[in-house]
Amino acid sequence: MAEIVPQIPGSHGPEGLKPGLTLFDSVTIVAGSMIGSGIFIVSADIVRQVGSPGALLAVWIVSGLMTIAGALSCGELAAMMPEVGGQYVYLREAYGGLFAFMFGWTLLLVIQSGTIAAVAVAFAKFAGVMWPGLGSNLWFGIGTIGLSGERLGAIAVIVLLTWTNLRGLDLGKLVQNVFTSAKVLSLLFIIVMGCLLARNPEALKANFSSLEVFFGSRPMSLSYAGAFGAAMVGGLFSLDAWANVTFAASEVKNPRRNLPLALTLGAGLVIVLYLLTNVAYLCELPARGTPNAPELFSRGIAYATSDRVAAAAMQTVWGGTGVIITVLLVMISTFGCANGIILTGARVIYAMARDGVFFSAGGRVNAAHVPSFALIIQGAWASALTISGSYSQLLDYVMFAQLLFYVFTVAAVFLFRIKRPDALRPYRVVGYPLVPAAYIVAAIAMMIDLLIVKPYYTWPGLLIALSGVPVYALFVRGGARAD
Repeated sequence: MAEIVPQIPGSHGPEGLKPGLTLFDSVTIVAGSMIGSGIFIVSADIVRQVGSPGALLAVWIVSGLMTIAGALSCGELAAMMPEVGGQYVYLREAYGGLFAFMFGWTLLLVIQSGTIAAVAVAFAKFAGVMWPGLGSNLWFGIGTIGLSGERLGAIAVIVLLTWTNLRGLDLGKLVQNVFTSAKVLSLLFIIVMGCLLARNPEALKANFSSLEVFFGSRPMSLSYAGAFGAAMVGGLFSLDAWANVTFAASEVKNPRRNLPLALTLGAGLVIVLYLLTNVAYLCELPARGTPNAPELFSRGIAYATSDRVAAAAMQTVWGGTGVIITVLLVMISTFGCANGIILTGARVIYAMARDGVFFSAGGRVNAAHVPSFALIIQGAWASALTISGSYSQLLDYVMFAQLLFYVFTVAAVFLFRIKRPDALRPYRVVGYPLVPAAYIVAAIAMMIDLLIVKPYYTWPGLLIALSGVPVYALFVRGGARAD
């Protein structure tokens, strides 16, 4: 068999990263990194755009199908090249060092660090319901830049989880396993309550009384298709981070078997949970509501207070106690999500440093065999984005670029089948070539839709990615390998 790709020097051995992630650990990284705060809030915006219960579920179904197609395709690459950096490595081997660096640079600058900031702020925002001192009013600042109780709480979460992961992989994965298990149980709790124990007859009538009610009367048109695609941004963003486990591929035991399984099982679990959670919402609240209605039930999913759909659904069952329950569930979910992203994201910085296209300190590990400098710089930048208040806008901007990188990653499956036909492939993507091709077509359609419907949010994402070109040139000129 042909050698696939040389192992990144120093990624193993007495001074490198150590394999310590089992299949269960890897599944909890996939699922735990995916489940954040999105499932508790984005359904409100989806309903406002598509307008019916059936369309709400359809958005989640299509988003889920896209996600699982991407995960299945990425599994083949992960089994071929189980190396630290994961997706970064696939892009490097398929398209060269520059394109891979653009991905890693965008990941560090916005995608990973911005998500860490956003999830940590979501934790602090919900914690503020119980501890009012974590308010959002700036103590001092200029414009959106400044510090508040909420942002200080978010930074504390980032610092705590960065410190936890600096202590070693065993502690980091323990936190991930505990909190992922807890939030899976949390979603199951919402599902059981909504679908079985606390169904609201009025909500069932409002959402399921007839096919016309369920699917709505809005005619199919290009404008509706555009709205549907725009609504999928929320679904895809809530389902994102499924590829993060590949960043820590060299630390997975038996990676050629466990990585494809973890991607499939983790992503599949989350997709099913998300779909059933939305069914639970529809069993407790009407999809279409009335803006500013005095009654919580009358506002429905579409106009839930601050888009907190889960809180509104639970409040219809237990009143104020339901709000506290939801707050605790979201805090558990966001804390575990932040940990998974912090654990995995630093490995891409480590891989870039080992390639010589980032500061050499990023390629070093501490006594606990984790990339300490990479973890610290990631945490510091995420904290800076938290203070800037710009993380949410940056994440909106980068969604287009993120889809673009996913398209090129999945396309690499076809490229390697041609360029390296004899390479070891312990796992081959199910449904090849239809599954990866379907993902590529769907993602390109989404990008075209975003260019038309939300052009203001697309071009900045490309500019952020392209900003990595001169940075890459500086590192290469300083003595790094080009490809």
